[in-house]
Amino acid sequence: MDIKQIQELIKFVSKSGVNEVSIEQKEFKITIKTNQAPTYVNAAPVQPVPQIQAAGATTTVSVSAPAEQAVAAAPAKDDTSNYLTIKSPMIGTFYRSSSPDKPLFVNVGDEVKAGQVVCIIEAMKLFNEIESEISGRIVKVLVDNASPVEYDQPLFLVEPA
Repeated sequence: MDIKQIQELIKFVSKSGVNEVSIEQKEFKITIKTNQAPTYVNAAPVQPVPQIQAAGATTTVSVSAPAEQAVAAAPAKDDTSNYLTIKSPMIGTFYRSSSPDKPLFVNVGDEVKAGQVVCIIEAMKLFNEIESEISGRIVKVLVDNASPVEYDQPLFLVEPA
């Protein structure tokens, strides 16, 4: 696999919404991971992909996953339809507290009010306090501390008050 094929694979993974792809061959193994929320797919057995010719070498890529295993691997979805989402208003790095030695702004189970600071997002060395636009109880934190976030990425699930 050459660098162009790897770049095309990365582009495909980022556009497809898949969280992780692993390819293993005799000479190498490659794993591509993204920060997106998990996507669960029920897959049926797949027929082998046609062979790829590259510089005199022939590579066959095939994927197979019995449908029973794919269904068992996908956990039961939580019913989140009655929750509201606090989303990131910008691209940056997500922090749950103002510094490592300070307490977290909010924890799961905490009540929040509109206008209350719930996290900080650092963008270009500027620390932006992100305030809740809704009142309610924090049900789930969707992003790990000190991890990158995208514009409009869900950060918290809130049960409305």
